[in-house]
Amino acid sequence: MSEYDLMTNPHPGFSELTIKTIVVHTVTYFVMGVLALVVFDYAALNAQPDMARLMRQTTDPLVMAGPLFQPIRGLVFALAIYPVRQVVFTRQQGWLVLWGILVALGIVSPFGPAPGSIEGLIYTVVPVRHQLRGLLEVVPQALLLALGVVYWVNHPAKRWFTWLMATAFAAVILLSIAGLLARSRGV
Repeated sequence: MSEYDLMTNPHPGFSELTIKTIVVHTVTYFVMGVLALVVFDYAALNAQPDMARLMRQTTDPLVMAGPLFQPIRGLVFALAIYPVRQVVFTRQQGWLVLWGILVALGIVSPFGPAPGSIEGLIYTVVPVRHQLRGLLEVVPQALLLALGVVYWVNHPAKRWFTWLMATAFAAVILLSIAGLLARSRGV
């Protein structure tokens, strides 16, 4: 798509970008979170004294409800992506540009001392090994988010992808609600 086409027919529109970003973010967040939970044994890791002061336990209702809050983050991501959509969605490697932005601003150099960030390494007492382990979860999630959003926006006729993402999104939301209901009933 040329720059003229983008200016006369914005690609994508804000609503389309927002919905697709919310869905892809929520699904990739859940998938990477479950993988990390199992591979890194977050239940045991977060119960260690040095981490228990910082992280909620995996059985905490807020942690279990985490995926339900991800549409809000997806909206924030869409607000950030929309102004740079020309670069992200019209270039052959637009996904790489988006991934670079997400990693640079959201992971390596956010304004706060998030674990795994430059500020986190300097200002927190979280052991470096825990901070670096967390990067193994969030960097690939940012990659999947970038790939998924760019693919879906640039291939709107691929109905199988729309169906896959919509089904996965619904499953994530329903599984999160079911987990919370089961916990509240003591199951």
